[in-house]
Amino acid sequence: MSTLATPQRWPAENIWQSVVPHLPGFSVEILPEIDSSNTELMRRARAGQHDPILLVAERQSAGRGRQGRAWLGELGDALTFSIGLPYQPDNWSGLSLAVGLSLAESLGPDVQLKWPNDLWRQQRKLGGILIEAASQGPQSYAVIGVGLNVRKPTATDLRTPAAAIQEFWAEATAPLVLERVAAPLIRMLLEFKSQGFAPLQHRFNQRDAILGQVVHTSDGIQGVCEGVDELGVLQIDTAQGLVKVNNAEVRVRPLHLSAGA
Repeated sequence: MSTLATPQRWPAENIWQSVVPHLPGFSVEILPEIDSSNTELMRRARAGQHDPILLVAERQSAGRGRQGRAWLGELGDALTFSIGLPYQPDNWSGLSLAVGLSLAESLGPDVQLKWPNDLWRQQRKLGGILIEAASQGPQSYAVIGVGLNVRKPTATDLRTPAAAIQEFWAEATAPLVLERVAAPLIRMLLEFKSQGFAPLQHRFNQRDAILGQVVHTSDGIQGVCEGVDELGVLQIDTAQGLVKVNNAEVRVRPLHLSAGA
């Protein structure tokens, strides 16, 4: 196991012990500061490092969210980490939903999911997911990045109002949250690899933050959200009939919220 000493007390040993029987060669690494945990693991993958790893950044100076948006983690305010592993599921469709579902179920019953890769609580954003892949010959190396607000961000120019884990778990710290979510998330990734999204469809729809709401998309579709299908594709009931949305770059918002969020 590879672990770097840092000021916070991280549960690296506990996580490693719970994961390595299911994922041989797995390691845990904690860095005090880095540009982006996803960027670092993608750099390593391109340089030929393909071992399974959990990389935690205590602070990110150039974190990346969906569509190139910044995700900056200040010390203690956010939990930012990435999981890298050789990964070639039969079907990648719904992977970000499976990741979000694992995180939400670990955090508690009030955490909801907004297609395709956000965690919400009370119509506010609690966290986000960024999935990337690097080619490794016939195999792919997947990098699954997660950012969660432990404390409420101080920024006031956010596209979506922010929620924080400490609102419902007062004692939460970044290390405690990591210990709660990491091992179940890796188990979810291994299950998804062999089973895909279909077994998770019902559980996702139970936590769907926009299910039954009138929504609009950034490419002009408007209608009532009907949840996701067995592949994790979003279904919208429009005046022209049921439309399926499977492009992660399409933004979907409840009609009462700003379209730019």
